Amino acid sequence: MDLVSLADVQAARTLLQGIVRTTPLEGSRPLSQAVGGPVSLKCENLQRTGSFKLRGAYVRMARLTEQERARGVVAASAGNHAQGVALAAQLLGLSATVFMPEAAPLPKVSATAAYGAQVQLHGATLTEALVEAYAFSERTGAVLIHPFDHPDVIAGQGTVGLELLEQCPEVRTVVVCTGGGGLVAGVAAAVKALRPDVEVVAAQASGAATFPASLAAGRPVQLASMSTMADGIAVAAPSDATLAHVQHLVDRVATVDEDALSRALLLCLERAKLVVEPAGAAAVAAVMQDPTSFRPPVVAVLSGGNIDPLLLSKVIRHGLVAAGRFLSLHVAVPDRPGSLAGLLAVLARTGGNVLDVEHSRTGGGLHVDEVEVAVQLETRGPRHSEHVRELLADEGYSVA
Repeated sequence: MDLVSLADVQAARTLLQGIVRTTPLEGSRPLSQAVGGPVSLKCENLQRTGSFKLRGAYVRMARLTEQERARGVVAASAGNHAQGVALAAQLLGLSATVFMPEAAPLPKVSATAAYGAQVQLHGATLTEALVEAYAFSERTGAVLIHPFDHPDVIAGQGTVGLELLEQCPEVRTVVVCTGGGGLVAGVAAAVKALRPDVEVVAAQASGAATFPASLAAGRPVQLASMSTMADGIAVAAPSDATLAHVQHLVDRVATVDEDALSRALLLCLERAKLVVEPAGAAAVAAVMQDPTSFRPPVVAVLSGGNIDPLLLSKVIRHGLVAAGRFLSLHVAVPDRPGSLAGLLAVLARTGGNVLDVEHSRTGGGLHVDEVEVAVQLETRGPRHSEHVRELLADEGYSVA
């Protein structure tokens, strides 16, 4: 199978002039300190439509024949590819139908429709939506714009690699969020052609990590199930094309768990002031999880920033817990007036911020003259949380 060439990516970049933004490269002090050298973030979350997907979708669609354009296009996506296809169709004057999973985040559905696409919700997963998109293409003749399985799409995504090399010519490691592999395939094609010494790392959510099994088997292997908050990279299997690129051009695959994704999203929000979706934070999560395994200077690609505000609030809370900054305690206190006030006074001395308090007078481990107080606190981190526990124990409280 022929791989996408540097010339292909350069031609795609010419086609994208005036269409996509050259997204900024921002330094990250906390990641740089962890790695022991410069770490920068390639902010594709600030791209038009909120992700890198417009690049590949536009290149693919701009090269359709007049006959193909007249039939319109169809796509399937959990959200980011949907918006890329919708905007590209609007710019090119094409009709677009997009199938999205029934549980697709409402902001992504609304944004896709706002760009002029006809949105149809179908199935529980992206795989099911894609099957329906294929069926629609067969019925109507609309051209299927696959999210990653086409050389024009891969070449378009590869323009991210050209930009980051120009912005950070001294880079030694590039880390890329990876689902079906279109972005990492394109970035690797560009980076390895110009700088074969640069290590390219694919970062996947462990609950949807299809590349390790596919690489081991030497062919695309479909996952039996997936479970991750990173819906944008929850893809059951790579394509033959993306697998071939990863086999030949990507140095290794790093997988990250849900806690790592939450901590990465929280770091981007708090320290970089960047809104990033869980899928878009996978590269940062990989660096945070094992910082000494990445040779600096490092560039981590933030692939997208389209996140449902409700999910964002949940992930922030999850990230606080994972970072040891959200502490849940169950404390047994005497069932008499003033006991709760006394407990809260001790907690006030610890410097923790009490978020929620709940009484319970029933429990298997409680004495008849005790109540259980469930307390949730915001702390400054693991050491502070441990200090809270120690002070409560010193004051004679039984803490669970």
